[in-house]
Amino acid sequence: MEIVFDSAASAEKYQTRIFLVNSLEDASKCGLTDFEQQLLTAKSTKFSSGFLWVEAVERVSYFVVLKNDCDAEYCETVRKLGCDVFNAAKSSQEKEVVIKNVNCSSCVVYSFLEGFTLSQYSFGKYSEKLQKKSFEKIVCCGQECGDVAELNNILAGVFATKNLINEPNNICTAEYFAEQAVDVLKNTDVQVFVRDKKWIENEKMGGLLAVNRGSVLPPRFVHIVWKPANSNEKPIVLVGKGIVFDAGGLSLKPNQYMETMKSDMSGAATVLGTMKIVATQKLPIHVEALIPLTDNRPGENAMALGDIITMHNGKTVEILNADAEGRLILADALSYAASLNPQLTIDVATLTGAANQAVGEHAAVYFSTASEQENQKLEKSGFQTWEPLVKFPLWAYYDELISSNMADMKNTGGQYGGAISAAKFLQQYVSYPWIHLDIAGSAYFKTKWSYKGVGATGFGVRTLYQFLKMLNA
Repeated sequence: MEIVFDSAASAEKYQTRIFLVNSLEDASKCGLTDFEQQLLTAKSTKFSSGFLWVEAVERVSYFVVLKNDCDAEYCETVRKLGCDVFNAAKSSQEKEVVIKNVNCSSCVVYSFLEGFTLSQYSFGKYSEKLQKKSFEKIVCCGQECGDVAELNNILAGVFATKNLINEPNNICTAEYFAEQAVDVLKNTDVQVFVRDKKWIENEKMGGLLAVNRGSVLPPRFVHIVWKPANSNEKPIVLVGKGIVFDAGGLSLKPNQYMETMKSDMSGAATVLGTMKIVATQKLPIHVEALIPLTDNRPGENAMALGDIITMHNGKTVEILNADAEGRLILADALSYAASLNPQLTIDVATLTGAANQAVGEHAAVYFSTASEQENQKLEKSGFQTWEPLVKFPLWAYYDELISSNMADMKNTGGQYGGAISAAKFLQQYVSYPWIHLDIAGSAYFKTKWSYKGVGATGFGVRTLYQFLKMLNA
């Protein structure tokens, strides 16, 4: 799929046409035939939704009525409307569609394009019946439609993320993910370093190694470097949780909670997709990514409750829940990030069900020791993409939740404040400005929802990219 903007393009030659207008009266500017105008007039008497269409012998024309309102919530309504129009228009056999902005604000038009194009994603790799019809080319014309070249790159990053998350875990092992990281970034100027188990052992990453003990497959640690020429600034470091499948270890999950656990590497996939956009957009900012990878199984010499392990930074952890494993591999990566001397580190993880329960499936929680200015930019980025982020506290008294009588800390905080206790655990491994995003619940849907579809949603990719771009502004 390719999106192009050509202000001079004529909508007349296309058989599937979409006009973005402020009211149906603006249809007079769309070059309709008398017959099409009569059909539109007849249909408009019963117009109640956001769009309608008229069909002639050789073409179909859609009219989408939008307000010139750049409010974040309204723009999300427009994205969903873009999905509705795509679902209606895709029934044609046409390979190309034209979208003409007649007189709408570019921010609203861009939101429509986001919803329309994100809706084209499908994961039909293993079944032809699941391969969605889509347009090979989308031509935008008329007034300003936003940066469609950038949108092409954003979509590539989001779709790469979704493909990895949707891949079954008998395919997407730690080794496979690492190989895909190289492949996804192969046509960019980034450096990708794939570290094996021996390297992980030499680095004394006790958390990653402990989780991997239950697996027959080796772990991996991926390090991605994007450093533009003449960039001497300290890096922004992204860290993604890469549990490629989470059975819960010896704290075995019930079936209903395990069936979607191929998605427990969504943080890792989100970071990889973001790095792809950063590199293809050639963002003039130094960004590096760290991705620890393993599955969490109850086999082999699986970590047991009561075990005490030593982490990358030398701290000891008492294991009281083998299903609280994501924080262990993240902690090692966060500790390692200190060697990169970051100006800011952001980790992304499907870490706790408590975060999902707190804010639902269309938002995420975050914790931060970064500056208030950076927090505000992050929240603004989340609203721009309608991936809202809610800040949770890191008050010192929550440290008691992870206090251990046997080690420096324990890996679980008990019944209450689960998202906070997990964040407090991670905080013990950072020595720099830090943001933690808990995207549990928002990264993967069991049922279809508008432009996010079913399965992987790609949550967080657009937000992280917008945030990085905003930092550079």
